Amino acid sequence: MTLGYLSTCKSYISTGQRQFFLNGFRIAVLAGLVAWFIYAENVGTRYHWQWYRVPKYLYTFSEGYFHPGPLLMGLAVTLKISVISLVLSSFIGMVTAIARLSSLFSARIMARVYLEMIRNTPLLVQLFFIYFVLSPMIDLSRFSSAVLALSLFEGAYASEIIRAGILAVPNSQWEAAGSIGLGHYRTYRHVVLPQALRHMTPPLVSQAISLIKDSALVSTIAIYDLTMKGQEIIAETYLVFELWFTIAAIYLLLALSISLATRGIEKRLAGKTK
Repeated sequence: MTLGYLSTCKSYISTGQRQFFLNGFRIAVLAGLVAWFIYAENVGTRYHWQWYRVPKYLYTFSEGYFHPGPLLMGLAVTLKISVISLVLSSFIGMVTAIARLSSLFSARIMARVYLEMIRNTPLLVQLFFIYFVLSPMIDLSRFSSAVLALSLFEGAYASEIIRAGILAVPNSQWEAAGSIGLGHYRTYRHVVLPQALRHMTPPLVSQAISLIKDSALVSTIAIYDLTMKGQEIIAETYLVFELWFTIAAIYLLLALSISLATRGIEKRLAGKTK
């Protein structure tokens, strides 16, 4: 067992521990802020909280069967959009990163133009452009427009993460792969990307969490995701604070679940360096 392996394991463990305590600190701060806000509202404005009305918008039981409420149905749409966009953005990011590292001048230019256009314009503007301008021309649905906008936007940032991970692999690994006759594709697949994955995982997870939060913007084109369902219920019931706190808690649980799952992935990747 080498000193390099021990230092690598310690770095991954310490990173996971820091992330765990950071998530716990965030939950504690959020809970404290919510408690303070509720107390301030009760004292200052005497707002009448009606939390007992919230559960039926999450789920109901009828004749012994579980029925998802509008918020859970909206959450299903959010998850569907997020998962599909995550897969597409990962593919776009990988292709763009390889294009930027390519020896072909045209590939590098196209990748650079894509990155500059996407990273220097707001996601909301891109979403409106795809839905109101592009979708009528190529007959895209609202759902497809939302997925395309999120995939292109997040793919641009993912490509830089992937490119940095690839560049972190020592040149000696490329030379060793070439010396045993591996081609460019097999070098990427069997040598470079498995090593780069250890560097890419934490920032890519953060990008995935960002994608889930950014997916709330699809409500602006009338997709009935979690945010849109919440707005619809609020318009009918005036349960403003109760519903927004509930929606925020759902997004927080999603982000924390991904963070906790990542800790297990990081430990497995650290164990494979033996």
